[in-house]
Amino acid sequence: MSMATAPRARPGASAVARRPAAPAAKLRVGFVLMHNFTLTAFSSFVDMLRLAGDKGDRSRPIDCSWHLMSPQRRPARSSCGIEIQPTADLLDPAGFDYIVVVGGLLHGMPPLPPAIARYLEAAAKAGVTLIGVCTGSFVLCRLGLMSQRKCCVSWYHYRDFLEEFPALVPVADRLFVIDRDRITCSGGAGVADLAAKLVADHLGPATAQKALNILLIDRPRSAESAQPAPRLLEGASDDARVSRALLLMEQNLAEPLPVSALAAALHVSVRQLERLFAERLGETPQESYLALRLKHGRWMLANTQFSAGQIAAELGFADGGSHFGRAFKARFGATPAAFRKAAKAGVPPAHGTGENADRRVFE
Repeated sequence: MSMATAPRARPGASAVARRPAAPAAKLRVGFVLMHNFTLTAFSSFVDMLRLAGDKGDRSRPIDCSWHLMSPQRRPARSSCGIEIQPTADLLDPAGFDYIVVVGGLLHGMPPLPPAIARYLEAAAKAGVTLIGVCTGSFVLCRLGLMSQRKCCVSWYHYRDFLEEFPALVPVADRLFVIDRDRITCSGGAGVADLAAKLVADHLGPATAQKALNILLIDRPRSAESAQPAPRLLEGASDDARVSRALLLMEQNLAEPLPVSALAAALHVSVRQLERLFAERLGETPQESYLALRLKHGRWMLANTQFSAGQIAAELGFADGGSHFGRAFKARFGATPAAFRKAAKAGVPPAHGTGENADRRVFE
C-alpha cells in the first residue's frame, strides 16, 4: 500500500506535528485508525485516493495525499490481526481537508488514547471536516462532536447506538450521511462510495469514475442509497423499497409509524407499498409490522426481566398487554408467561404455524 511521504515532526513536538507538506494536492486526507479497525473500510478509502491521485494506477500521491497517523507512530492492529505501520505522528489538522476515524470491533474496544481525543477535538475546533467510518462514528459521538448532527450507523450496530446515545438519532438506512462538517459512513463497501463522492467533489466525476473502474466498481452509489440489509423474510431484499420499509419499522417499534408515513418516506403511494408487500411477502405492511414487534417482544421475554405489560408498552401496545398477549399466542402458540417459563427452563418454545413466525429482526 503506497502512502504519501510524511514530514518529520518538529524537534520537541508532542501531540501534534507540523502540517503535511503537500501543497499541490487537491484532496488531503488524514487517517486515524482505532484498535481492531476494519481493514476493508480503510483500504477501500485509501485505494480510491491512490487511484484518483495519479495517472493510471501508478499510485503516486500527486492530486491526492494521505497520511496514516498515530501517536508516536505506534502500529495499528486491524480486526483481522494485520498491523499497519503509521506514516506519521499526529500532524497539524489544518493541513487536511478531511480527517477520517476508522472504527472496527465495537465491543471490547479499549479507551480512546487521550492524545487522539485531544487531536480530534482540536481538528473540530479548527473547522476540519471529520469523517467517522464503520464504528468511527461512535468515537465522534463519545467525544461530543456529533451534537445536533445526523449520524449514519450500520444496521448491525443500530441498537448499540441507541443504547449508548439515546439523545441522538441514528440513520441506519443510508450508506453515508453528510451533515455540514461531519460525515459518517456505515462502513463496508459503502466507504468506497463515500470516497468516490469526495474525489468527485475535489477532482471531478471523471477522475472518480476512473478510480472506480480500476477497482471494478461499475458506478458509485449516492448518500441516499439504501444500506443492503439482511433478509428479514424470504424475498424481502428482492425489492429495496420493501427492505427499507422493514428497516423503518424496526427502527420505530415503540411508536409504530402509520403506513402512510412509511409510504411517504419511500416516495411511493400507500397502494403501491401494500402491493409490494403482497407481492414480496404475501402480507400487508401492518401484518409485517406486527410480526416484527412480536419477534422483538419474544426476545425481550427471553432476555430481560421486564414484565409482559412493560414489554407491551415498550413495543407500542397501549392496552396494558392484553392485545400483546393475544397476538403473541396467535403467532407463537404460547402466552408470554408460558414462553418465558419455557425459555428459563431451557425448553424449546412452541412456535406458531405461520410461515413467517420466526422472522429475523435486526439484532
